[in-house]
Amino acid sequence: MLHDLRRRALDLLPGPLAGRLRGWKLRRLIRTFTPQVVTHVYGGGALQVYLSDPLARGWYDRDWDELPEIAALRRTRLGPGAQVFDAGAHQGVVAMMLAREVGPSGRVVAFEPNPHNAAAARKNRDLNGMRQLEVVEAAVSDRQGTVVFNEGLNGQLEEGDGKYGRLIVRCTTLDAEAGRDGVPDVVFVDVEGAECRVLAGASRALSAGADFFVEVHVGCGLEHLGGSAAQVLEYFPEERFTRLGRAENETTFRPLAEDDPLFQDRFFLLAQARDGAI
Repeated sequence: MLHDLRRRALDLLPGPLAGRLRGWKLRRLIRTFTPQVVTHVYGGGALQVYLSDPLARGWYDRDWDELPEIAALRRTRLGPGAQVFDAGAHQGVVAMMLAREVGPSGRVVAFEPNPHNAAAARKNRDLNGMRQLEVVEAAVSDRQGTVVFNEGLNGQLEEGDGKYGRLIVRCTTLDAEAGRDGVPDVVFVDVEGAECRVLAGASRALSAGADFFVEVHVGCGLEHLGGSAAQVLEYFPEERFTRLGRAENETTFRPLAEDDPLFQDRFFLLAQARDGAI
């Protein structure tokens, strides 16, 4: 009850002031949190994970079943020696699961703009000795330069009134990174509504036949940043990609239909390049 009242009071304040107060509270929360290292089974293999804040504890302090998208992509381009780009990596747990798939001969490049989360991802990488995992402290968008993020532990692009804080971070494009590191075989995208911007800067991977997994944030950030489920799907034309989807509570992917009910809420998209279609 008291927490709800405080949240409502913050919402009544001018955006920049509310953002400064929320940012101060968040930094205090991180300072007073006691970090710990835990070991759990994530998708069939044990990993050590550094818990650096309450959100990380809630997400990662438990065993995980295998992710359906990893199981599906393992049958195509995700395997030993593959190169993977992971846009929106948070603290690197999924990136480490991907690094396990590609093995020492492969490479995973994980992009995370929040300095706190990127530092935790690097600690997780080092705890598990995953030299094939690179953590890049940057957002992924449709241009290079800088962008403004909010200060949340699961941050989003900030294009509003600043009521959740403002953090200026470096941004890059998947095209630029492909020019530096080579075109990826697989791309993971979990960017809290900025999916269309990431895909707008990913022409090299799209044209070269990479497989994509995209968390499509319908109703929770996608529209706020000017996107839509239809616009996301336009990057994956049916003549070139097999398009599959699942809801959060589903464990298997299925073909997408026109006006699919999945498009009404956040859903997971798997777009696999058709052989010979590129």
